[in-house]
Amino acid sequence: MELKNHYDYIIVGAGLFGATFARRATDAVFTCLVIEKRDHIAGNVYTENIDGINVHRYGAHIFHTADREVWDFVNRLVPFNRYTNCPVAQAPDGNLYNLPFNMNTFYRMWGVKTPAEAQAKLDEQRAEAVAAMKAEGVTEPRNLREQALTLIGRDIFEQLIEGYTEKQWGRPCDSLPAFIIKRLPVRMTFDNNYFNDPYQGIPEGGYTLLVEKLLEGVDVLLETDFFDRREHWMSLGDKIVYTGPVDRFYDYRFGRLEYRTVRFETEKIDTPNYQGNAVVNYTSATVPYTRIIEHKHFETFGQAVYDNPATIISREYSTEWTDGMEPYYPVNDERNSAIYERYRELAEKEEKVIFGGRLAQYRYYDMAPVIAAALALPLE
Repeated sequence: MELKNHYDYIIVGAGLFGATFARRATDAVFTCLVIEKRDHIAGNVYTENIDGINVHRYGAHIFHTADREVWDFVNRLVPFNRYTNCPVAQAPDGNLYNLPFNMNTFYRMWGVKTPAEAQAKLDEQRAEAVAAMKAEGVTEPRNLREQALTLIGRDIFEQLIEGYTEKQWGRPCDSLPAFIIKRLPVRMTFDNNYFNDPYQGIPEGGYTLLVEKLLEGVDVLLETDFFDRREHWMSLGDKIVYTGPVDRFYDYRFGRLEYRTVRFETEKIDTPNYQGNAVVNYTSATVPYTRIIEHKHFETFGQAVYDNPATIISREYSTEWTDGMEPYYPVNDERNSAIYERYRELAEKEEKVIFGGRLAQYRYYDMAPVIAAALALPLE
C-alpha cells in the first residue's frame, strides 16, 4: 500500500471505535489512515475461523443495544443473527442455575414456583443481612459483601456471586468497595435473556468481517506502533484519533492506570457439543477459571451444532494486569479515578488529538456505545 503524503485523520487503533470513525470520515470524503500495533484488525472483538468455527480470541462479545440507529448501522454492513445471551452458572453446590437471577434461578435454589414466593424468600434474606449490619452499628454497606447481601440475600450471594467475584477481582468481597455492585438484576419471570435491549445478536461470519466492512476503502497499516514514530504520525495528519491507553500517550506522567486482564486457554475437543450453551460461568472459588465459552453456539443453533463433529472451547482466567498484557477492565477505585481525571484534563486541552474508546477514556464500554460514540463525533 502506498501511503499518501498527508491525511485528514490518522486513527490509532483498528478496534470498533477507530474503525467506525474511519467509516464515517471516509464516507464523508475525508482521507484516513488507520495504524494498528497488532497483526490484525478488530481489536478485542477479533474473531478467527478455526475449522469452520468463528472463535472470539479475546473473549465472548455479544452485541446488544436499544439504539435503533446503531443497530441499523451495523446491519447495513453485515447481517446479525438471532443469538440471545442466556448464560448458565455452575455453582459450588453442584447445581446449574440460569442467569440473570429469575424465576428459573429461584425455583432451582429454593423450590419456589410463584413470584410471590420468590419475593418473600428474597425479602426474608435481605432483612437478615440488614439486621446483621445494624447489630454491628452499621447503617450503610461498607464493602461488596454487605452490599450484595442486602440486595440479593445469603443463598444467591454464596452460590452465584461470592466465588466468581473474588476470582474476577483477585480480592475478597469484604475488601472490595460496595459501589462495584450498585444493583443486581432480579426478574420475577421465567426469562433467561440476559439483556433487556430489544436488539441482540452476533454478526454472521464473525466480528472481523464487520470491521473489514467498516475499513473498506481505508488505508490500514498493521504491526505499526504509533509510539515508535510518534512525531511522524502526528505530522502526517490534520487530526489524530487516539484509541490507545491515555496514560501511555502522556508518558505516564501521573502514574500508570491499573486494569484487570483475562487469560484464555483455548482447546479443540472432538465432540460436537461440549456444554450445550455458549457461556457457562463457574462460581466456585475452587475452580480456577471464571467461565467456559463454547464458540460454535454463538452462530450455530439447534441440531446444526452436530454438523461439525468437533467444537472449540475457551477457559477464561481473570488475572492481575502487568505491563505487556492486554488491559481489559479498568480498576475504578479512588486512586485510579483520581489519576485518570488528571489525564482527562490534559486530553481535553488537546486541539489536534481526539481521545475515544475504552483505553483512551479509561472506562468499560459495551460495543454498541463505542459505535454510538464514534458516530457522534463531529467531523472537521
